[in-house]
Amino acid sequence: MATARSPSGGPGGSGGSGRARSLRGQGEQLRREILTAVNRLLVEWGSAEKLTMRAVAKEVGVAAPSIYLHFPDKAGLVWAALSDKYDDLVASMVRADAASDGTDPREPLRAQTHAYCRFALNNPGHYRLMFEVPQPTVEVERISEHPAHGVSASLRAGFRRCQKTGYALSLPVEQAAQTLWAGLHGMVTLHHSLFHDESTENLTLQLADGLLDSLVASTPGASPPFRSAPPETAASRHIRAILAGNVDRPGDGNS
Repeated sequence: MATARSPSGGPGGSGGSGRARSLRGQGEQLRREILTAVNRLLVEWGSAEKLTMRAVAKEVGVAAPSIYLHFPDKAGLVWAALSDKYDDLVASMVRADAASDGTDPREPLRAQTHAYCRFALNNPGHYRLMFEVPQPTVEVERISEHPAHGVSASLRAGFRRCQKTGYALSLPVEQAAQTLWAGLHGMVTLHHSLFHDESTENLTLQLADGLLDSLVASTPGASPPFRSAPPETAASRHIRAILAGNVDRPGDGNS
């Protein structure tokens, strides 16, 4: 018996897309398939530069207009595909914040920075897609919609807690949060680029501590002085050991 053909020319009628028309109520399933395809293509290509609505449609087996029913443009598509990873990162920071010692407001913020670094070190593939692979450019006014906004928001909340309890900041809250985030990103990106094992995790956390201590005063008070740099720290000893070619990398202990 011959297969019945739809007016569009293909079995089931999808205009040759290779996929039957979605039934009512299956839109969310198609959305999940689209996002899975985007993640797969980003991993395969290593960037979003070649990613197009047509390429995603081909990967899923639907017509390109079907993608636009769920996502307005390429940026929205990529952001949605990666949103669960940003959510996981922010959730790990929030959990660390909540579990830390609440008597010193700097410690919850310190716990957040450690959680950020550990997420990046333990999930290098995800982190690269989130922060090291170029994403579609958008207008400045849309940046606040990026799913990574939760990272800076969590850091800002931590800095504001420090301020409210009398710990001075060396920069305004927004700048302090962005400086800390940029510094943490630089540390883990260097780790991904230059090291291929777990041996520098302690160093990364020590560097994060040093950056945070440069942004928040060590004691509360109206205008407390920021501590002057000591002659050496565990992090400085560790860096000197690496520069000297010492594979044992001493100095992983606390400063």
